Amino acid sequence: QVQLVESGGGLVQAGGSLRLSCAASGSIFSINDMGWYRQAPGKQRELVAATLRGGSTNYADSVKGRFTISRDNAKNTVYLQMNSLKPEDTAVYSCNMEIQSGGPYFLAYWGRGTQVTVSS
Repeated sequence: QVQLVESGGGLVQAGGSLRLSCAASGSIFSINDMGWYRQAPGKQRELVAATLRGGSTNYADSVKGRFTISRDNAKNTVYLQMNSLKPEDTAVYSCNMEIQSGGPYFLAYWGRGTQVTVSS
């Protein structure tokens, strides 16, 4: 079985920073895309940032220039450095990875999420 576990969420004042981590464990052969999503109360889940295996990245317009996604393939881990946080960044942040585990296909796995709260 594959598990994704996030860490690093919490309460921070506007303008502050947080670093989220998401580590995958279990039977893992290969990982393609890694991404961070968020869902605020009453809103749909949205993609925040993603990193492809080759190293390219993409970001939601609302976080460009403030958030940075990175990955450590040796540790099966993805990070999200969040700077200049705003109250509208408040949400549950979840990681997603496309993982090949024991078979020929890549499946999408999700973490349980970590709460990020930004106070004004």
